[in-house]
Amino acid sequence: MELSFRDEIAMLRLGAGETFQGEGILAVTKALLQSGVSYVGGYQGSPVSALLDVMVQAREDMQALGVHVEACTNEAAAAAMLGASIMYPVRGAVTWKSIVGTNVASDALSNLSSPGVLGGALIVVGEDYGEGASVIQERTHAFALKSQLWLMDPRPNLPTIVHCVEKAFELSEASNTPVMLELRIRACHVRGSFVAKDNRAPTIGTHQLLTEPAPFIYEKLAHPPVTFAQERKKIEVRLPAARAFVEASGLNELFDGPHDKLGLIVQGGLYNTVIRALQQFGLADAFGNSQIPMLVLNVVYPLVPTQITQFCDGKNSVLVVEEGQPDFIEQEITALLRRAKVDTVLRGKDVLPPAGEYTAEVMLGGLTRWLEADGEGLATAPGRLLLSNVADIRQQAGSLLGAALPPRPPNFCIGCPERPVFAALKLVQREVGPMHISTDIGCHALATFEPFSFGNSILGYGMSLASGAGVRSFQQRRPVAIMGDGGFWHNGLLSGVSGAMLNGGDGVLVIMKNGYTSATGTQDVVSTPGAESRRVAQGSSATEGELTIENTLKGMGVRWLKTVHTYKVAQVRDVLRDAFTTPQAGLKVIIAEGECQLERQRRVKPMRARQLKQGLRVVRTKYGVDDETCTGDHSCIRLSGCPTLTVKPSRDPLKRNPVATVEQGCVGCGLCGEVAQAAALCPSFWRADVIVNPSWWERTRDRLRRGVISMLQPA
Repeated sequence: MELSFRDEIAMLRLGAGETFQGEGILAVTKALLQSGVSYVGGYQGSPVSALLDVMVQAREDMQALGVHVEACTNEAAAAAMLGASIMYPVRGAVTWKSIVGTNVASDALSNLSSPGVLGGALIVVGEDYGEGASVIQERTHAFALKSQLWLMDPRPNLPTIVHCVEKAFELSEASNTPVMLELRIRACHVRGSFVAKDNRAPTIGTHQLLTEPAPFIYEKLAHPPVTFAQERKKIEVRLPAARAFVEASGLNELFDGPHDKLGLIVQGGLYNTVIRALQQFGLADAFGNSQIPMLVLNVVYPLVPTQITQFCDGKNSVLVVEEGQPDFIEQEITALLRRAKVDTVLRGKDVLPPAGEYTAEVMLGGLTRWLEADGEGLATAPGRLLLSNVADIRQQAGSLLGAALPPRPPNFCIGCPERPVFAALKLVQREVGPMHISTDIGCHALATFEPFSFGNSILGYGMSLASGAGVRSFQQRRPVAIMGDGGFWHNGLLSGVSGAMLNGGDGVLVIMKNGYTSATGTQDVVSTPGAESRRVAQGSSATEGELTIENTLKGMGVRWLKTVHTYKVAQVRDVLRDAFTTPQAGLKVIIAEGECQLERQRRVKPMRARQLKQGLRVVRTKYGVDDETCTGDHSCIRLSGCPTLTVKPSRDPLKRNPVATVEQGCVGCGLCGEVAQAAALCPSFWRADVIVNPSWWERTRDRLRRGVISMLQPA
C-alpha cells in the first residue's frame, strides 16, 4: 500500500506511563499488544481496517515482539486462525467488518464455539449499523446468542475500550469461550487518550517456539458425539463462569443519581448519545454525571441476572436503551424481572423506535416520551422545545429552498478506472438489448446509481457470478456478473468460477482489476502489482510463475479470456459485444485492468512535487470542452457520470441549454473524450499537455507557434 501509518505505528511503541492519544480502533490495537497476544489476523473493512493495516505495516515491530500477523484472504480464514487457542494457552485476536464478515466466518465460528478455547480468543467486529453504514442492517448480537459467544459493547471512551479489550482475554480464559467485542462506527473514530502500559511479549510466540504439538484430545474437536457434551458444558459450566467473571471484575458499570426511582439500562456503545440527550433536560453534565441512575452494559451477552434485578428492584420505571431489532436485551430483562417477581415498569421499544440508529435526536424523543409517562414530575419541556425547534428549522429550510434538494448518491472517484467499463456496457446495451447484471460488493456497486443504474442483485462479496447461476437457465440473453479483484480472491474464485466450470455455465464475468481491495481501503491482494516481490522480501518463497488472475483462470480451465485496459472505452465496448454475441459456449471472462485512481494519485502527486522542487520537466494532461462546439445535449455526462464533467451557462445567447465543462478537479484520465469518440458524440472535447519547466526546444516551438497564430488572426 502507498498509504502510510507511520504515526500510528509509533504510538504502538509507547511504554508504561506514557500517554496514548488517537482514535478508538488504534487504542484497541495498542491494547492487544499490552495483553500479550501471540497472533493477530483478520480481513479489512470499515470501520476496523486500521487495526489490521497498522499491524501489517508494523510487521517488523510485531516480529521483534514475537507476535505473528496475518492478513487473511477472507473472514472465514481469520476465524479459523483462532483454532490455535483451542489446544494451546495462547492469546489470539482477529478482526473484520460487521455482520457481513461474521456471516462469512460463521462456519468456523460455530465450530470454534462448541469445544471452546484454552487461550484467550478475541474477535473485534466493526458494528457497521445505522446512518453511516455501508452494509445490510443487522446486528452481531443475534450471532453471539446463537453460538453462545460472549459479546462486549464498550462505552465509547478510550480508557474503557482499552480496559474491555484486556479484560476480554481474561473473560475468554475464565469461561473457555471466545469473546466478540463490537465497536460502532463512532466508537472506532472517537478520539481521546489513556495511560499506556508496556507491550507484553507472548509466552508462546514466534520467539518462544514449542518443541512438541499438543497431545490428541478428541473431546476438543467439534465432532459428534462429543458435540452433545460440549453443548451441555456451554450451559452448565461456561455460561455461569462468564457471569461470575463479569460480576466480579465489574465490567458492567453502575452510575448512581439522585432520581433513584428511575433507571436507565444502556448498551455501552450508546452511553455517549444517552448522556448528550440527558444534558438537554439538565439531567446530566458534560462530564457524564447523570442524575438518573444508569447501568451501562459493557457486556451485553451474557447478562448477569443479579445485576439486573438488583438495579431494577425498588424503582418505579426503568428504560432499556437497546438499538435495533430484535430487542434481545429487553426481552431477556423482561423474563428476568418476571421470574424474580420484580414489578418495576419496564420501558424500551414502546417509547423508542423499534429499528434504526439511535442518534441524539432519536434518543431525545424517546427520553421525552419516557419522562412524560413515568418521569416522577421531571420537566420534559426542554426536550419538547428542542424537538420543536429542530422541526421548525427543517420547515424553514424547506420553504427557503422552495423545493427538495436533488439527490446526490455516492459516486465513483474522479478518474476511477471502473467508470469507463460501465460507460462501455451502456453502449453495448443499446446494441444487444438489456441484460441481467449481477452486481457485487465493492466500488463497482456504485454503478447501481445514476447515470448507469446497473444491477439486479447484490448477494455478498465475490458472489455475483454464483448469484446468476439460476438466472442463466431461463434467460435468452447471457447474463453478466461484475466482480472486483478483491472479491475474486475473497470468494469469487471458489463460489463463482469453480461452480460455473463444474456446471458448464454460459455467462459473462467482468473482473475489475484495479490492483487492490479498494472499497476497504486499498489493501494488497495476492495479484497486487509488486505484491510478489514484497512477499519474497518478507521471507516467503517465490511461486512458480507470476500469481495473477489470468493464470489462475487458465488453470481453472477458462478458455474465453480477454484482458482490456479500462480507459479504452471503444475496446472495452468491442470486447463486451464479442462476449455477448460469440457462439462459443462456456464462461467468458473479461479482465478490465486499470489501477485504482486514489492509489495512483498517492503515488504520482509526491513524485510530481519532488520533480517540481528539483526544477525538472513535468507534464500534466488536462481536458476541457469547447463551449462553442458543444450542443448542450449532455450525452457525454449521461454516459460518463464523472463529477468533474458538469454544466455551465453558455456564452452564446442563441443556445438555451447549458453547455458541458470540465472542472479543475480533473485528473486527466481521458474518459470524457474516449466516451465521446466511442459513442460518436460531438467533437467538442480537447486535450492539452500542461508543461512545467519546459525544455529550450519546447520554449522555442511555443514562441514560433504564438507568432504564426498572431499573424493569422485578424487585427
